[in-house]
Amino acid sequence: MIRTADRQRAAALLQGFLDAGATLVETEILQPAGTLLDLYGEDIRARAFTTHDPLTGEAMLRPDFTVPVVQAHMNNGADVARYCYAGEVFRRQEVDEGRPREYLQVGFEVFDGTDPAAADAEVFDLIATALAPWSTHPVTGDLGILTAAVDGLTTSEPRRAALRRHIWRPSRFRRLMDRFTGKAAVPATRTALLAQVAETSVEALIDAAGPAVGLRSADEIAARVRALTEDAALPPVSHTEAEVIGMLLALDCPMAQAISPLRDMAVDLPSLIPAIDRLEARAAALARRGHTPDTLPFAPARGRTAMEYYDGFTFTFTAPGRLDLAPLATGGRYDALTSVLGRGRGVPAVGGVIRPGLLGDLA
Repeated sequence: MIRTADRQRAAALLQGFLDAGATLVETEILQPAGTLLDLYGEDIRARAFTTHDPLTGEAMLRPDFTVPVVQAHMNNGADVARYCYAGEVFRRQEVDEGRPREYLQVGFEVFDGTDPAAADAEVFDLIATALAPWSTHPVTGDLGILTAAVDGLTTSEPRRAALRRHIWRPSRFRRLMDRFTGKAAVPATRTALLAQVAETSVEALIDAAGPAVGLRSADEIAARVRALTEDAALPPVSHTEAEVIGMLLALDCPMAQAISPLRDMAVDLPSLIPAIDRLEARAAALARRGHTPDTLPFAPARGRTAMEYYDGFTFTFTAPGRLDLAPLATGGRYDALTSVLGRGRGVPAVGGVIRPGLLGDLA
């Protein structure tokens, strides 16, 4: 149950965002499931409450605000805008850890590509100011740096696409890197299949297997086997490039201090340079707003376990000494999401959310 005090706190936070120039936006609590499934695949089912409407089909109780806010923005054709919102979101909990299934979010979103670094700093600063009475601890990340590293790997586009798809799944990402570098052995079943394909055609193997079982067609199965064959013929990702990925995943230091080692890594992986330039511009923008990049914690891979639409700057605010609490506020940049929901027409965007209920637990 959401407490009255939490609703009052949410209203006060929302007013602060309105005073900062945001436009209030409201979204339906019941959201079409199709869009979320297209974005995240079946994984979203484990986190959302689903139902079926006889008129509109499968639907989900709103798991967050960002996706419907982006949809509304892209549908009205606006380019530059600032929005705020407050309301309930719903998340399934697989185990009973005392975490609520329904809770409040208050958020602020900026759609503005004129100066992305300034927009990043604006959202971070506004969230930090709102949380100032609670003495929170901020940390930052930048998934755009990790994505840029993957994009620069000297390997096939299907391999790069697989790594990009699993950036938000650290264990799966590591297993893929181990396989693509040759560190992990090829599964015996795959080795046996490739040996068979070398002796006969894919179509002959499919015919010999008998009636199809499952949803994939024969053509889809054949295409998959050919992709595996092509992948097996590729050389492994170089040790040097894999080492850069490893260093990026391990890097954890103040934001300003990260720029020099990142520049060193870019010698071996030049695709990092534009992302590092963006980080440096963001650090300067944060400094202009009174924050201290020399002490602000930063790790490129931070934010990988948050919502999967973050593709650049990320931030999290936590309560010091309260490991039992989830983050009080999170946010980040999600440029690619606007392109997906805008059917190819994207607008650079960044936003953040606060959980008023957790702030109440600190009172």
